[in-house]
Amino acid sequence: MIARARVVFRGLVQGVYFRANCQRSAEERGLAGYVRNQRDGTVEAVFEGEKAAVEECIQWNATRQPRARVDRADVTWGTASGEYAGFEVRH
Repeated sequence: MIARARVVFRGLVQGVYFRANCQRSAEERGLAGYVRNQRDGTVEAVFEGEKAAVEECIQWNATRQPRARVDRADVTWGTASGEYAGFEVRH
């Protein structure tokens, strides 16, 4: 099943290569979407793809990012739009 998740990662997530690692983890799982820093110090990501792969990617980014410390990951599930051709880092 194709799924979409919008995730807000909170904690020490900016200035630690979080977005680059997130992009790599999403691409390795064949996901589309984007990741970007927010002004409030959080990182927002949207993942679209197979639900199991999306869940795995969220889990990896929440617990295995090498230099980050994720205190919380707020996940909102929705319907995949298919609007993304790949996974990108937005600025």
